[in-house]
Amino acid sequence: ECEVSLNYDVTVEPKKLTVSEVGKEQYRIEMNKLFVNGEQISLNEQQQQLVSQYADEVSSQVPEVIELVNDAVVMASTAVSMALTPLLGDATGAKIDEMMDGLQDRIEEVAYQNGDKFYLGATESSLEKAFGEEFEKEMEQLVQNSIGTMMMSLGSQMMSGDGDSFEAKMDAFSVKMDSIGEDIELQMEEQAQDLEARGERLCENFETLAVLEKNLQAQIPELASYSLVATASKELLE
Repeated sequence: ECEVSLNYDVTVEPKKLTVSEVGKEQYRIEMNKLFVNGEQISLNEQQQQLVSQYADEVSSQVPEVIELVNDAVVMASTAVSMALTPLLGDATGAKIDEMMDGLQDRIEEVAYQNGDKFYLGATESSLEKAFGEEFEKEMEQLVQNSIGTMMMSLGSQMMSGDGDSFEAKMDAFSVKMDSIGEDIELQMEEQAQDLEARGERLCENFETLAVLEKNLQAQIPELASYSLVATASKELLE
């Protein structure tokens, strides 16, 4: 079990790492130089090496997080489409795809790659901006526009099953649902296992990063107030 969270938004660019909150830079590491609140911090050789190591570790892990998030969303979208389109029909399936596309667009606001720039928004304000009231209204409108078609399609599927009685039709519908679920599980199992393994590796890497960050903060007091990585084990240590 591994619990990891980030306290700030992170931007990774070639030779530059920026940690920010609500769009305001907290600190950045650029060409082995450290800037805290816009002011360069004087570093000795040992501190420079530690800063460089920390920046390299964060810069290698953030792109992996973004890739994992996007792959998970793609897999979830595929699974939803596979589950509901055969059940509710192509027209309803198109509406569901539209909803999932909207979700993916929002996720890309907080976890994206643009050329050689990577951004991971982890703060409450960044997540609220992407998934706040506006997003909720968009989803509600899509559901309202689609619910009638969905219910009609669902009712049609339920009543078109084999059997003369209502109970027999429900049994046939249940068997169909089980079959769809089994098909999805078979097709998604390998991808799901891959995502889980990648997630576990990332979590272990971030736990190691938390130890490195604690060392960095001990060596450079100016960073003591800016803990990027929060883990359950780190909280216990503190």
